[in-house]
Amino acid sequence: MNIRQKLSQFAAYNRTVRELSKLSNTQLRDLGINRDTIKDVAKVAVL
Repeated sequence: MNIRQKLSQFAAYNRTVRELSKLSNTQLRDLGINRDTIKDVAKVAVL
């Protein structure tokens, strides 16, 4: 993986964390996500 791909992946991770963090606890629960696991979910999402 080259640096451009790494940067793109990092940007996608940050974007995912930011968007999920905007959701309410109820919305997160409906998606089966706990606020404490947002970063873990984002890591999996960008792989």
